[in-house]
Amino acid sequence: MDDILKYRIGISLIPGVGPVIARNMIAYAGGVEQVFGLTDKKLAKIPGIGSVLASTIKSADVLPRAGKEIEFIEKHDITPVFFTDEKFPRRLSQCDDAPLMLYVKGDVDLEMRPVLGVVGTRRATDKGKIICEKFIKELAERYPDVLIVSGLAYGIDICAHRAALKYGLNTIAVVAHGLDRIYPYLHRNEAKEMIGSGGAVVTEFLSGTIPDKYNFVQRNRIVAGLADAVVVVESGIKGGALITARIASSYNRDVLAFPGHPSDELSRGCNYLIKKNIAALIENVDDLEYALGWESKIRKGEDATQRKLFTEFSSNDEKLIYTILTEEKELTASELCIKSNLPVSRVNSLLLNLEFAGLVKSLPGNAYRVLL
Repeated sequence: MDDILKYRIGISLIPGVGPVIARNMIAYAGGVEQVFGLTDKKLAKIPGIGSVLASTIKSADVLPRAGKEIEFIEKHDITPVFFTDEKFPRRLSQCDDAPLMLYVKGDVDLEMRPVLGVVGTRRATDKGKIICEKFIKELAERYPDVLIVSGLAYGIDICAHRAALKYGLNTIAVVAHGLDRIYPYLHRNEAKEMIGSGGAVVTEFLSGTIPDKYNFVQRNRIVAGLADAVVVVESGIKGGALITARIASSYNRDVLAFPGHPSDELSRGCNYLIKKNIAALIENVDDLEYALGWESKIRKGEDATQRKLFTEFSSNDEKLIYTILTEEKELTASELCIKSNLPVSRVNSLLLNLEFAGLVKSLPGNAYRVLL
């Protein structure tokens, strides 16, 4: 496994090769190890690679550095997750520019649960912090399984992490550096606490990588890609929170924002997102539920039971699809075809009917889930 891992890490280190080109190379070669055996001419034929980049790839001496990283992750109990692994987050894998590799410190399940990104300004006001904590407190009461994702930065990010820890929610921090450090250093205790309580610290960067400005932009796309939806609590007209919101929107994720007074500098970003129809306006968890089609566990009780008992299906096939989704929580249309043994045209028609009936919700990546 170490040999394969060395090639997996190595391909992410080749200069000029990003996630898209790397995936093309792996698909062309038939595997990540085989990429390193391709000749210059064969490399140059791959989409996105010309003769110059092919020469760079062949001359790149990346495997020794990859071997050192393996020593680091084994010593510090870090889990490397490659984009072809079953453990690689399915939500993130639907994004074209998803990282090839994630390095995870902690034991967290990123699948089959609601994942909510909460982001905002580093210069959070007391009002913003109060809004953030109150929102997550109410969220924890209604959705004890929700996972909070943020960036461990000052301001709203750390407020979201602390509130999640305080009210018993798992939370993960996506950082812009290697796992040989925590930045900001003042947040190391929160990082340790989330690792020890069912959360994690996640990065795509190797040990020794410092938190450069560009890395934070890279980090933001992972926050957006991991989440079902992204909530912006406070933001100026520029900054990382707005970048994350725009990326989330480009990934077809729901974006929600708390509004503020027009004269408030740290509300201008949220108001802009709402005005431009990038984000839905929310003031509480009720608004979140309405926007996302969620239904609280503590409120669904009898209603959910009645739905199961009295829902009228137009056909046995429709009932079958609904039953499969209820058992599996979330599946793509292709996966439903396999499990139901029905043709794709039939499954798509059934899903459309169920969606119109308010029984299922469509998700990015042609996936579906029953409304909670």
